[in-house]
Amino acid sequence: MKVMVGGTFDPLHDGHKQLLARSFDLATGQGTVVIGLTTDSFASAKSHPVRNYEEREKTLQEFIRKQGYSATWRIEPLHDRYGSALDADFDAIVVSEETLAAATEINRLRHASGYHKVDIHQITCVLAEDQRWISSTRIYRGEIDDHGRLTGTRPDGTRALPFRD
Repeated sequence: MKVMVGGTFDPLHDGHKQLLARSFDLATGQGTVVIGLTTDSFASAKSHPVRNYEEREKTLQEFIRKQGYSATWRIEPLHDRYGSALDADFDAIVVSEETLAAATEINRLRHASGYHKVDIHQITCVLAEDQRWISSTRIYRGEIDDHGRLTGTRPDGTRALPFRD
């Protein structure tokens, strides 16, 4: 099975790791996982700073190699929310609750262009200690670390103000 997944993956947190693990589980040992990694220009729309593409790619590669997944894999630049998913030959896409709408739109656009729809596999977002989603934005704000533990400091060491909804 050929599986696609995409993201900025910065910082690479437990939610991202679950997304990647599900992708490799679906692909099995004989399959392939294609990871779309947002380009610097696409990632610049984020509300927080993002490391450059090469650094994020290296972190992803190190994580995947450390896991010892048996499926083959590759990382490709993701210039927009769809990447090669609109016309590539693949079987499934793995998304989180946050990105389900993008996968639904990919299938709509694929169908309109005469391509077969792909299976959508949605994972449940990983919760932090405070029972809210782990997200890169929350990590950058200093609310939580990459495992979802409450912190009170930003990754750069500066003190974070308490977050209020």
